[in-house]
Amino acid sequence: MSAIPLSVVTGFLGSGKTTLVAALLRRPELADTAVIVNEFGTVGLDHLLVKEVLDEGVVLLSSGCLCCTVRGALAEALRDLYLKRVQGSIPEFRRVLVETSGLADPAPVVHTLMRDPMAGAYYRLDGIVACVDTLFGADQLERHPESLRQVALADRLVVTKTDLAPFGRKERLAARLSEINPAAPVLVADHGDVDPAAILEAGLFGPASPVPDLKRWLNPGAYGAARHTDGIASFCLTLDRPVDWTAFSAWMNDLLAVHGEKVLRIKGMLRVVGEDRPFAIHGINHLFHPPQPLPPEAGLAQSTLVFIVQGLAREAVENSLRISLAAAR
Repeated sequence: MSAIPLSVVTGFLGSGKTTLVAALLRRPELADTAVIVNEFGTVGLDHLLVKEVLDEGVVLLSSGCLCCTVRGALAEALRDLYLKRVQGSIPEFRRVLVETSGLADPAPVVHTLMRDPMAGAYYRLDGIVACVDTLFGADQLERHPESLRQVALADRLVVTKTDLAPFGRKERLAARLSEINPAAPVLVADHGDVDPAAILEAGLFGPASPVPDLKRWLNPGAYGAARHTDGIASFCLTLDRPVDWTAFSAWMNDLLAVHGEKVLRIKGMLRVVGEDRPFAIHGINHLFHPPQPLPPEAGLAQSTLVFIVQGLAREAVENSLRISLAAAR
């Protein structure tokens, strides 16, 4: 049985997350979706048109989707939803959206999928979608580190409220976002409406899906020289030779043990010595997801690693990696 794809919808206060989620739930492609609103305060569901209360904390929406509110216990909510799905006490769902608090760092949501055995077994991270308000987004990026991290960690960036913005502000904001996270496509939501195909399947595909489009996931062409903004650097490393897995994993463990909080995101595709197929890898902060084997024909000819870091020099990362791999030859 394939794991259920889970997308994280994040963004600073007032960035349009709820409007985006509500618009997505009106689309037929998401009719069988479960929504978890992970908030610190009380969240109203009136705008989502509640149809009936199915269970404590779980409601059925008129679109046929499920919605529940949790305050911190995300792993427990994911386990509970899955068990109710198996038991038939709630309708079957094929996708999950997690809407975070406006002040939340999305990394702990991803950590839940990596750390919790049941959540990791039954769900897979599809991608992180960050909403940015055209009116106030640039200022929030300057003043609030939470907003900066939300953008840096995202797989997709959705610019909202463009109809209210002065001429040229949308373009300036899009350019700013591409400086922070060049691999993430910048999309525009018209009153919250955006094509679901543009933001779903943003990360690793499931094992039953077609060959993953790693060029889309990694987007190595977006990186020239390392880009720096507000202490955040983004860069791409390529390795012509297959890597020794033992040496690479030891290097990665050391890097995350020493600099875990500085490593915002790692995504990559590795060619490994002795293997006829590549492996996809990704990590956030000090946690590293187990490598996922891919079909032999998938992806790029070289090993490609994409880094988004804060306060960590590219030269230090690249030199330590090449020294570790050279010692293993």
